[in-house]
Amino acid sequence: MADKPRFTLTRLLPLLLLVAGFAAFFALGLQHYLNLDLLQQNHVALKQWVDAHLLEAAGVFVVAYIVAAAFSLPVASLLSIAGGFLFGTVYGSLWIIIGATIGASILFLAAKTALGDPLRARFADRIKGMEEGFRANAFSYLLLLRLVPLFPFFLVNLAAAFTGVSLGLFVLTTAVGIIPGAFVFASIGNGIGALFEAGAQPDLSLTALLSRPDFYIPIIGFALLSLLPIIYRALVPRKSAP
Repeated sequence: MADKPRFTLTRLLPLLLLVAGFAAFFALGLQHYLNLDLLQQNHVALKQWVDAHLLEAAGVFVVAYIVAAAFSLPVASLLSIAGGFLFGTVYGSLWIIIGATIGASILFLAAKTALGDPLRARFADRIKGMEEGFRANAFSYLLLLRLVPLFPFFLVNLAAAFTGVSLGLFVLTTAVGIIPGAFVFASIGNGIGALFEAGAQPDLSLTALLSRPDFYIPIIGFALLSLLPIIYRALVPRKSAP
């Protein structure tokens, strides 16, 4: 009988790096600092720097999004809004899509190699409901999961890796499927940028945002995205257990 593969330090290094990065994020308390208040307080300096160093700023933003997606850090919404504020709706959406796709692909590849066994054991129960869909039609199902956020983003990345989805299909469906969400968040960020430029202390409450016409479309789009999982579950009945 062939020996089982041993978990050497080299094989476990990707897992150790991901765990260390995720733990460091919370250990340093970065979740308390990365918020809209920080963006508001530094919006003038950020815009000036982006205007003066556009390519470098875009590169830094994409790298930051790659790291956030690869380490599954809970800052994707804030980064998406910041992308719209810093680069506008169109280019903000583009950089979001590039960063999120590359970051998700890094986690996908790690899960297909050294991370596979420990992560499969850790999330086995949570990905079980996705396995049948991936095996039936990986392209359609993965595209659906990107368009309709039925499961957390990082969990879809892992499930796709564990069920044998190819890298090319994963990249294509991820890049296409996150376009609507990226556009909505970038639009919100672009609208918030207009608020920052209109006054020193703009009101960022939901009530205030809904009172501005330039927020109607992205807010409605965000609401529709939020409703998609509910609509999907209502229209597609679950198969009864055997």
